[in-house]
Amino acid sequence: MRVTVGLGDWQPITIKFSGEVLPRDRAEAFKGAMFAAYPGDVVFSKIDARNGAVGLIPATMPKVVLTPEYPVMVPDLMKLRPAYLHYLLRAEHFRHDLQRQASGTSGRKRVTPEAFLGLSVPLPTLDEQDALVTAYEAALTKAADKEADAARMALASQRAFEAALGVAPAPPLPDRPVFIARFKDVERWSHEGVLRDVTYTASTSAKWPMVALSSVGKVSYGLQKSPANRPGKHSRPYLRVANVQRGVLDLAEMKYMDVPDDDMPKLRLLDGDVLLCEGNSPDLVGRGAIWRNEISDCIHQNHVLRVRVDLSKLLPDFLLAVINSSHGQAYFRSKAKRTTNLASINSTEVAALPVPLPPTAKQAALVKALGDNEKASKAVAFEASELRRVAWATFEAALFEPGV
Repeated sequence: MRVTVGLGDWQPITIKFSGEVLPRDRAEAFKGAMFAAYPGDVVFSKIDARNGAVGLIPATMPKVVLTPEYPVMVPDLMKLRPAYLHYLLRAEHFRHDLQRQASGTSGRKRVTPEAFLGLSVPLPTLDEQDALVTAYEAALTKAADKEADAARMALASQRAFEAALGVAPAPPLPDRPVFIARFKDVERWSHEGVLRDVTYTASTSAKWPMVALSSVGKVSYGLQKSPANRPGKHSRPYLRVANVQRGVLDLAEMKYMDVPDDDMPKLRLLDGDVLLCEGNSPDLVGRGAIWRNEISDCIHQNHVLRVRVDLSKLLPDFLLAVINSSHGQAYFRSKAKRTTNLASINSTEVAALPVPLPPTAKQAALVKALGDNEKASKAVAFEASELRRVAWATFEAALFEPGV
């Protein structure tokens, strides 16, 4: 009879293709032999090492336990610094050599411990390893600082936009694990959804008139996909939820429906139409972008809502900025109907969105300021990504000849 022994304070792990070592939830021991590993040990997955599943046990995991599918290698600390080895294992040249060591049938190729130990690696002196790691990590720190600056700039820009409108950020949900709600509100079947709904109030400090979206625009559903409109003689491209990202349209993959010419005038998207995702998941509710006539004779599916605004009163870019503000997002979260892991919002609730309405000239100025600040934030974020890219390229170039 096999006796199952608990793992105690020994931590099972998994290794991602990025080389990151993560804890694995498991309360009981695996069947068969188990092996110990400690901080600084190199571990790899026999079957996934060729995809990058090689890493070092971090200091945050003092006692790790593994199956025989994860060989453990103990570095010689008189020759290798753990930090240097950590980065070396991620180098493209090293991974390329590791891929060539895999053997076995297609789809089940493995890297054996012997093949892993047979790899050749550059071995600078300990001082040189320290210098490489110090330079690389200094660049990472600088990049992280720039990323933090970019995030602060983006947040400040959004707060400035909201302050100019007089719409305050949504307050955090109160700590009310138990509360009373009317039964008609429980259609959302979500503690968070009902609580947001019963606590949501529109801004009372708005500096401009607050109007329902329906008074300055029309919300419409798109065409439902069915066997009757499969692509045929009058095939038209249509937008799906996947095409509508936050603030941008992804038109790399378009699908088609059959729509007769007579139906196109009421279904055709026009320049300036604001498109919003109906839902499916909480992150999708109210995600929106603006149509700019990128494709001729394009329509939208019923899971994408179209808002066509009165341009004499409301600018599409301003509306999208309001929707993406904390005011707009709080409204959508409060109105989203929820089931298990699903959320959606209907056209009636979108049409009832309270929109601050300054003159269109002021709307244009606010949108321009928001866009300029966003560009500045993205420029700093790009500098951060370039710092990371150049730092890594410099680290690898110090160890491997280009193209070798």
